[in-house]
Amino acid sequence: MSDLIPLVQAHCMPRGREHRLTPARVAELLPQVPGWEVAEEGRALVRTFTFPDYHRTMAFVNALAWIAHREDHHPDLSVHYGRVVVRFSTHDAGGLTENDFICAAKAAALLED
Repeated sequence: MSDLIPLVQAHCMPRGREHRLTPARVAELLPQVPGWEVAEEGRALVRTFTFPDYHRTMAFVNALAWIAHREDHHPDLSVHYGRVVVRFSTHDAGGLTENDFICAAKAAALLED
C-alpha cells in the first residue's frame, strides 16, 4: 500500500506471513485509525463501538459485514445490545498486516458524517 493513499480508500490484497507488519510499521499506521488499540502482543487491532440501541448496533454490524465481504478480510465480532467489539488480525500472517488497518479505517468511516 502506498502511504499516499488514505487507508479508507485503499483495498485489501492477499497477504501471507511475509506481509506481517513490524512493530515500527504498526506504530506508523496506528495514528491513522484513531480509537483502535493494538492488542494480543501486537497481533490484533481492537475497538469497541457503542450505540444507543440494538437496531443501530445491528445496522453497523451489517454494514461492516458488507465491507468485510467486499474486501475479503473478515473481523472477529462480539455483538451486544448497544456495543460491538471488532477485532482485526490476519490469521495467515500470524498478526497484523496493512489489510487490518485498511478495514479498521473503513469500519470507523461508517460512523463519520
